[in-house]
Amino acid sequence: MAPVPTGWIEHRRGDNELIGWIVPEGEDFATVDLLGRRSEPVDWLTAEERLDELGIGYLADRYAYWKTSETWARVKIIEVSPDGITVQEDDYGDAIGGVPLPSHRLVWPMPVELMPLTEVSG
Repeated sequence: MAPVPTGWIEHRRGDNELIGWIVPEGEDFATVDLLGRRSEPVDWLTAEERLDELGIGYLADRYAYWKTSETWARVKIIEVSPDGITVQEDDYGDAIGGVPLPSHRLVWPMPVELMPLTEVSG
């Protein structure tokens, strides 16, 4: 995993699974989730609670990846770290008999081309 910026403080859940970082901002603290999404600054306790409540369940959600400005694919996240995000096109639960599904390596933090599927209309 690529190093995160100096000063970012790892936040882990009870089983020691990394769930994000707490980042000092002046007298407050922002949170950064595993996709690199940053929150507004809050106090330390609220930052910890925010990450604990968020957890990592969002990584199992489906996302839309805009392959071009007019073409998108439904994808699932298969790997995430500050080195990058790997998504795989979703087969909607169908088995394709050994045919590998296309995957895409994206930058971290989460680029604008990747968004929760619930935000895509049509």
